[in-house]
Amino acid sequence: MNPVFALMRRKETVDCTVEINNTFEALGAHLRFDNGIVVHPGDEVLVHGAPVQIPYGSSQNFRRKATITRAGAIERAWIRATGDLDMMELCEFSFTERALS
Repeated sequence: MNPVFALMRRKETVDCTVEINNTFEALGAHLRFDNGIVVHPGDEVLVHGAPVQIPYGSSQNFRRKATITRAGAIERAWIRATGDLDMMELCEFSFTERALS
């Protein structure tokens, strides 16, 4: 993180619910802020509490506290302007001379 951007950041602590699914139909984790707070580009979220593991075939919800570090206006604009370029790093392209059958 750029030190100049760090000067313009602010933090807030909020309640949240972590929903974890470990089933055949769904595998994932979702975070919901209890008071409807929205996270914007450039913001960082840190969920507090011990790591959790749930057995296969189950879904569980956990109540936690989360700290949201808000990006400043300049950092948010920079993230919006360059975010597509960062996304392209995840793409892999391959070209061949002949068609695959």
